[in-house]
Amino acid sequence: MAITVRGKNIEITPALKDYVVKRTSKITKYFQTLGEITAVLAVEKGRHIIELTVPINGMILRGEEATADMYTSIDLVVDKIEKQIEKYKTKISRRLKAGVFKGELVAATVPSETDELQVVRTKRFAVKPMDTEEAILQMNLINHDFYVFRDATTEEVNVVYRRKDGRYGLIEPDSN
Repeated sequence: MAITVRGKNIEITPALKDYVVKRTSKITKYFQTLGEITAVLAVEKGRHIIELTVPINGMILRGEEATADMYTSIDLVVDKIEKQIEKYKTKISRRLKAGVFKGELVAATVPSETDELQVVRTKRFAVKPMDTEEAILQMNLINHDFYVFRDATTEEVNVVYRRKDGRYGLIEPDSN
């Protein structure tokens, strides 16, 4: 199992790296094979932020936490990933056994701040074929409010999103 620990505005000490490796290794007990786990540690305005990404056979689990202490943030993000695994354990195992997901999925990130309708960040990612249910599962696993995917039957690019009432919406292109 490979774990990459990177820092933004913070020096990654050996003790900090060892702690990240120790805590994230708990996640490996759920899966036989994992991709390279990535942990990005950052310090912004006194907040210690960790973003943890765990690729599993083309699916991505993602968690982010921010507290006043980096070690607390690490503990909380690992707990969050474990809760995601428990919550979606049946669906994930069904998907992995069926081999439905093909290749790696890369999720889009929504910019946290907008500045007078200016695009402040552009991200490119592969749009993989899947059905709507799989797209909703992937959106929930990466903890985003929307997800762009290619419909496996129509080959059209669609968007699923989380509505304010907690249900889901689907945006399909008009073929006219």
